[in-house]
Amino acid sequence: MTILDAVIQGIVQGLTEFLPVSSSGHLAITQHILGVSGEGNLFFNVMLHIGTLAAVVVFYHKLIGSLIVEFFRMIKDIFTGKFRWREMSYERNLIVMLIIGLLPLFLLFIPIPGTDLKVKDLADIFAASPLLIVTAVSLCVTSVLLLIGIICNKRNMQRSFKHMKGGAENGGRESYTVVDALCVGLMQCVAALLPGISRSGSTLAVGEMRGINKQKALDYTFVLGTPAIIAAALLEGADAVKSPEGLRIEWMPTVIGMLVSAVVGYLAIWIFKWFLKTDKMMIFVVYTAVVGVALIVVSVIEMTTGTNLFTGAPISTNIFPVAG
Repeated sequence: MTILDAVIQGIVQGLTEFLPVSSSGHLAITQHILGVSGEGNLFFNVMLHIGTLAAVVVFYHKLIGSLIVEFFRMIKDIFTGKFRWREMSYERNLIVMLIIGLLPLFLLFIPIPGTDLKVKDLADIFAASPLLIVTAVSLCVTSVLLLIGIICNKRNMQRSFKHMKGGAENGGRESYTVVDALCVGLMQCVAALLPGISRSGSTLAVGEMRGINKQKALDYTFVLGTPAIIAAALLEGADAVKSPEGLRIEWMPTVIGMLVSAVVGYLAIWIFKWFLKTDKMMIFVVYTAVVGVALIVVSVIEMTTGTNLFTGAPISTNIFPVAG
């Protein structure tokens, strides 16, 4: 991998991790075009995610700091018998719902009957696939979810106008319920498995479907992604280092790609929040739909010819290659 390849992938990761267009999907597309896709690139992907993790920590450092302080206060109240479920502050509610929202991630460790794989291993298989059909269809699904989220947000706005004199800039509830958190957590699991399903976009849409204020839903999905990214990085990083490919890690391109993804990711968070605030989300609906349909056409051609249209290299036409 060249430095230029690393910079390109860092930019793609930084932009698409937080914009609702799927970072894993766009990394798969970029690596397919560059001819560097495959299991040997998994460690590099993990390090790019670490870069964007740094971006979200810096952007939300005040919120994350207040949540850490409130977490220890909550632990103290639990042990002293002062904790009251119905009297939780916004920060305390967010902490509890973040914990509940992470619980569905344990479903990823369920063994798949008849194989030596766990559910989470499907993500590696799809990411390493030489074909883009799964990514293509998933991008179309992301487009539909974003459209539903826009419709639900308008519904939330209308309800707020009816119940508040003078209306409200952002309609919907600000606090999550247990059902809200579980729904968002389950959607995060689906996004973790399928390249092309935007984690930020899909979990935002689910929050809006549940009647949550769009800006609060976005803050929740970004903060929820922090421990999820850390866990994924630890697991995948350990597997990558232990693998034969892990002994051939190209550290210079890896570090540069990680730094680029961090800087670009910070800017992407700001851009996304602006798009959401100004109700310009339809651009992402159109974009993911167009790219998804175009990739379906490309995938069908590649499956027919057995050749990568961008590099000319022969590829396997097996959509779901067996890992290992």
